[in-house]
Amino acid sequence: MPQFNAACLTVRLVFLLVVCLTPFLSQGAIAAGKEGVAQLAGDIVSAGRVRMQSQRLAKLYQQLGMGLNAPQALQQIDASTAEIDAEFGRLGGTSRKSAIKRELGRCESIWQEMRVALKQIPAPNRTERVDQLADELMIHAGKLSMLIEAEGEAPVGRLLDLSSRLNMLSQRLARLYLQAQGGNRSQSVMVDIEQARKEFASGLQELDTARDNSLASRDAIGLARNQWIFFDSAINRLGVAARGDDSAVRNVATSSERIAQVLDSASAQYARDYGDATRLNR
Repeated sequence: MPQFNAACLTVRLVFLLVVCLTPFLSQGAIAAGKEGVAQLAGDIVSAGRVRMQSQRLAKLYQQLGMGLNAPQALQQIDASTAEIDAEFGRLGGTSRKSAIKRELGRCESIWQEMRVALKQIPAPNRTERVDQLADELMIHAGKLSMLIEAEGEAPVGRLLDLSSRLNMLSQRLARLYLQAQGGNRSQSVMVDIEQARKEFASGLQELDTARDNSLASRDAIGLARNQWIFFDSAINRLGVAARGDDSAVRNVATSSERIAQVLDSASAQYARDYGDATRLNR
């Protein structure tokens, strides 16, 4: 009769336990993996929204100072402020690598200063300060998005970040346009307008032709392309309002809001694509 000592019996019991529990452990790991993928995609979207809203808020503050749809602009500033607060709450609600944590802290610090500045009655020096803070937040939120994206495993993460960057560019372009119509026709502003236009057109083309597009994301980008035609046409009329017709200015203000909605939907679709692609690679 074979002899079993206590150690041998323990090993056999552990082995049997592992065999029995492996299916359940695997299911738990898959569930955790799915949750991690969704978290990562959501974080990229949140960082992208902070980056976009930095420029949108500066645009809306510019509108407020110009008296352009002022009551609506004021309501939109309040709503966007609450949205950024919520995004920071979401981004700060999970454990982070040290580099991401540092960049997130820098973004929050800039945002708190910008948040206070947006509550002040617009004046030239205050509008300039809001623009400066918006650009700082844009830069650091972009770095934050890149750090988060680097943790991903699927190439569609790049498309997700690019779609949110285009949304930021649409708002920055509208803001610069309003600056020019408000009297700032400096060389730097005019150069920035042209650069933003070229970068947006190039990025939209990249998204439209990306091999990793799903049918749903391609449809979303198609809607964005249609909105860009109207938006770009309004930007092309720079100077018309100075001759007494303010329709071009109003068209930029309204079309920039529409393109923001369409591109936000596109980013949400890329987030879903990102999750699907990453889960398939596991």
